[in-house]
Order: sequence, then structure tokens, then C-alpha cells
Amino acid sequence: MVSDEGRTSPAPHDPAAVREQLDRILASPEFHAPERGRRFLQYIVEEMLEGRGEQLKAYTIAQAVFGRDASFDAQNDPVVRIEAGRIRRALERYYLVSGSSDPIGITIPKGGYSPHFTSSNGSANPGEGIDLRSRGNKRRDLERPIAYRDLLLPIGVPALFGVIAVLALIRPLEAYFSKPKAPPAPAASTVASKASVVVEPFAAIGDSSEGVNFAKGLADQLLSKLMKAENLVVFSLDRPGAQPIVPRFNLQGSVVIEGSVLHLHVRLINGADGTVVWANQYDRELQGRTILDIEDEIAGQIAMEISNSRKQSAASPGR
Repeated sequence: MVSDEGRTSPAPHDPAAVREQLDRILASPEFHAPERGRRFLQYIVEEMLEGRGEQLKAYTIAQAVFGRDASFDAQNDPVVRIEAGRIRRALERYYLVSGSSDPIGITIPKGGYSPHFTSSNGSANPGEGIDLRSRGNKRRDLERPIAYRDLLLPIGVPALFGVIAVLALIRPLEAYFSKPKAPPAPAASTVASKASVVVEPFAAIGDSSEGVNFAKGLADQLLSKLMKAENLVVFSLDRPGAQPIVPRFNLQGSVVIEGSVLHLHVRLINGADGTVVWANQYDRELQGRTILDIEDEIAGQIAMEISNSRKQSAASPGR
């Protein structure tokens, strides 16, 4: 017996009985193999019966069955190996489905292409023939004791999902029974030391377009400057959704341009009672200066004075 791909075993069976079994297999609808696979099986069985089993190598089968030429290389062209695997699976299926009571079993053991023949009474050609009746081993396997790993899948997986479900249930229950956490108290300085200021649009007195533009630009500059003050919260009047904190102050003003002189009146009014808590007047010569420079200068001065005024008020007792 040869153990490589060309291993052989003598066939003690009656050649006529083996050929009859081969015809039975090829004619069965349960033998699922293509035409070239059928030629493959017929060829190796005939070669085995004729005593040429030692010649059943990939090279000879490729030339005889698949029409390959002398340049065939089994390493680069696995056609014989692939087709042998298909025939093995087709034979296994046939004997499991409809050939379990056949008098002769034909198999192709892995590692070679020489067929082995086994009779139903347990006799086989010498070598490593496979007794098809060994399928009874499956029944013996079922009777073996249940191993620990056999219980791991059917028991372990449901247990894992059970743990996950319990954890998912505990989480909302914990939130239900635990005392609600009180929101953090706002810092005292946020309300006590800060005042909200609403910057209203400044009025431009007269028909001067220069005065109108200056009033709009100054209001924008004031918003920017006052926002930098730490003790003030600034709002714009054009934000209807804003809810300023108390106390609330309104910054108002009016602009008059007479020739080359700008007059600006600004006042800070307490929104609670309408009292004027701070006021100032700013006069600037426009000649030789840009409007933007004047807006920036006045806005910075107003912001500084209001911020200082609010600091003094917060520090004064009784307020």
C-alpha cells in the first residue's frame, strides 16, 4: 500500500459487482455530481479494477479525464484535487440518503485518488478502506457522557442575556428609588453682584444722516464694551426673548450734531422705578477725526463709568 496521492489497495471484490455498484451510483438521482465528475469516478474505479491503481495520480487523471496536456502542473492547476473533493462529498451524500443498504461501498479516502471498496458484511480491500457501516459511530457518540463544553452554549448564552436583562432593570429602578439630586445652587455673585443693562437705540435729534449713523454705531460699540465688564449682564432691546435678571437698568441716549460739534447725552435708568441712577454729557469736535474713532472712545468711557458706578453701588451699605 502507498500512502501518498497514488496509494493503492488490491480489490478483492468481484469486478462485476463493483461495476454494478458503480452503475447504480451513476444512475441514482441522489448522486449529485457533474458530468466530468462522473467520468472521474468511472475512470478511477476502472483503473483500480484493472490493477493500475498505482497510476492514479493527479497528472495522469488530469490528462485522461480533463484533457490536460503534458505541461500540466498540479501545483498551479488544482482541478483534480477540487473535483476529487466534490466526488467525495457526492458519494457521502448518496450513501447517507439512498445507498445505505447497497452491497458495496465506494469511497475515495483523503490524501489520494485510489478508490476503496467495502462490502456490507464489513469486509474491505486491504489497506485503509472505510466501512460505510461505521456511520453507527455517530450513535455511539451520542451515548457518550455530556461534557462541560456541551453545556456551555445552551446554558451559558441564555444566562448571559439574563444577566444583561437584570442589569438593565436595576439601572432604572436605582434611578427611581434614589433621591433626586438637587441642582447646584447658582453662585451668589452671579445674582448679587451683577446687574443687567439693556442698551436701547440712541435717538438722533435733527435731520442729519450723520447723526443717525453715529447713534447706531455708538449703540453697537456700547454693547461690545459693556459685555467685557465683569459686574454687568448686557442685553439688546431687539432681543424679545431675553429675560434679564433683576435689577434691570436701561441705557438711553440722544445725539445732536451742530456743524462740526457732536453733543451726546447718556443716562442710566432704573427699570423698577424709572429713576435716573447715572447720567453724563459728552461733547466732541468732529473736525479732523473719524466717526469710528469718536464712537470707540466715547463707548469705552461710558462702559468704564457705568461699571465703576455699579461697583460702588454694590459696595455701599444698605443697597
